[in-house]
Amino acid sequence: QLQLVESGGGLVQPGGSLRLSCAASGFGLDDYGVGWFRQAPGKEREAVSCISASGGMINFADFVKGRFTISRDNAKNTAYLQMNSLKPEDTAIYYCAAVQGPYYYCPLRENEYGYWGQGTQVTVSS
Repeated sequence: QLQLVESGGGLVQPGGSLRLSCAASGFGLDDYGVGWFRQAPGKEREAVSCISASGGMINFADFVKGRFTISRDNAKNTAYLQMNSLKPEDTAIYYCAAVQGPYYYCPLRENEYGYWGQGTQVTVSS
């Protein structure tokens, strides 16, 4: 069974950092691009970042540029989202998703992604 599991969420103060992990099981993540999305209460889900299967293409939403980084370790079948300088408006459920496509494929459109995790809550508050 193909599965993605996010971890690493939690409560953090403004200005703090968290690293989210997205672990895949049942398939090799190295054949897939990985995207991170988030959904805040009362808002639609939005794209945060993505990394291609090769790791050579990375995209970020404007609101996280310079604060978040994305990476992957195909040997561990895991992708990561490092979030620094967190703000209260970053509070949301964060989801990872996988998309099969060309080696440098990295879309920020959620309808491109076929596999989704269950999400992890990130709360930024003092």
